[in-house]
Amino acid sequence: MDTRKYEAVLKIVERGTFAKAAEDLQYTQSALSQMIASLEVELGFKLIERSRTGSHLTLEGKALLPFIEQTVNAERALQEKAAEINGLETGVIRIGTIASISGHWLPTLIREFEEEHPGVRFVIHQGDYSLIPDWINSGLIDFGFVNPKAVSGLRTRMLKSGSMSAVFPRNHRLAALEEVPLEELAREPFILLEEGGYYEPLEAFASCGHSPHVKYTIHDDYSIMAMVDEGLGITILADLIMKSCPYDLAVRPTSPRVTRDIALAWKDDARLPIAAKRFMELIEERVSELL
Repeated sequence: MDTRKYEAVLKIVERGTFAKAAEDLQYTQSALSQMIASLEVELGFKLIERSRTGSHLTLEGKALLPFIEQTVNAERALQEKAAEINGLETGVIRIGTIASISGHWLPTLIREFEEEHPGVRFVIHQGDYSLIPDWINSGLIDFGFVNPKAVSGLRTRMLKSGSMSAVFPRNHRLAALEEVPLEELAREPFILLEEGGYYEPLEAFASCGHSPHVKYTIHDDYSIMAMVDEGLGITILADLIMKSCPYDLAVRPTSPRVTRDIALAWKDDARLPIAAKRFMELIEERVSELL
């Protein structure tokens, strides 16, 4: 089965425009438009509407989307099973991750995996504790890195726990402390990292009977660091992401300590592509060496 037309639909949905999708797929916009038009003729209805704000699925396209995803995933699974028989020479590994993992764990792991399997390609989607499970359920990704407490209905395998620390400007009054009570942090303007409905520091505050004064909510760790550097507030971030902090900020452990659990999450062993399984095995083999 030639699934390129269906793959094109998914790419347009992912990227939001024909231009970006064509660039990713290495097609001309004209060729991509003709491909979609041909598919729409085959199906008997329009799949995608174009507007000044981008390209969007029609109601009929939305109804068909789960079947398109299943078709593409089934074809990919077939090809990767054949690759498994032939020695895992090809394949695509699609991963959902948070910023600290993509910045510190994945580069080393991917390099090691590619040395043995150079034909395997990686697609990385960076999201949060809500987006990543949604992506797994929809079939957009094979597996993801999550806090196991933030997901349900998926299979998970615990990897390790990491520390989180209070972060504030160097000249802040709390910088003189070796560790910072959460009660003190609750008195300061707080910059909240949006993690999609579950945020470990908020759970820690609640367990101590405190609530931070949330002044800003932001989805990006590095934007939060920049705002802390400007003196707009304080925050709590994972120690792992702070290892690549570009600002001269004070980082102190909290009292009580705040930790973050990281696990692998996926939907179904039977549908997990062989390349993804092998990469997950490598992650587990190397987890003790990861920061």
